Amino acid sequence: MNPATASLERGLDVLVTLGMPEHANGLGVVALTELVGGDKSQLSRTLAALESRGFVVRDPETRAYRLGFRLFALAGSVAESRVLAAAPPILRGLVRELGESAHLSVRQGDQVLTLLSEAPAATLHAPGRVGALTPVASTSAGRALVLDLTDEELGALGLEAHAAAIAEARSRGYALVREEFEPGLVAAAAPVRDAAGQIVAAVNVSAPTFRFDDRLEAAAESVVEAANELAALATR
Repeated sequence: MNPATASLERGLDVLVTLGMPEHANGLGVVALTELVGGDKSQLSRTLAALESRGFVVRDPETRAYRLGFRLFALAGSVAESRVLAAAPPILRGLVRELGESAHLSVRQGDQVLTLLSEAPAATLHAPGRVGALTPVASTSAGRALVLDLTDEELGALGLEAHAAAIAEARSRGYALVREEFEPGLVAAAAPVRDAAGQIVAAVNVSAPTFRFDDRLEAAAESVVEAANELAALATR
């Protein structure tokens, strides 16, 4: 076998082995060598290469290796691409049901990036703003995207003043915003989660206050259903 191919296969075997539920607390070099096979020195070099790129991390006390955050970041990227591919018909279904604009968004730091928008053929509707950035703090999608963050993480994003509103959204499972981001506009949003339960996107519906405010809570239930349906399709 080509040495490069053997090294790649050894690295992949290490990741698969560390990803098994029974190895959640990590494995040392000796244990990994017994499970993966091969030479201990070769495996040590493989682990060093994986660690340098963030695919595994080594506990400084136990010296055991675990999967690294770089791998989880890649998994999140896969989840986001699947969500994006599966979203259009889900958004169109919301538009048909509610008669208002529906959007798919992701978080970029303390901003929300709108990836997709679907709008009804109404004379007046909330603009899509695809590709635009809006604040996490004052938007329903933004609050849905940060539902799982700790107080410390919210503070790092400058969201301390909105912690109560985010906590309320967390307790409901969806976020409502009434004319905070834009006068005359109300919105409801729900998080989309990947197979590991991490929030990777948000679905939201927005509309003029005069036409939608009295339907906002009921519409939020439909948004939650759509977000859950999208999550199910994207994680198949």
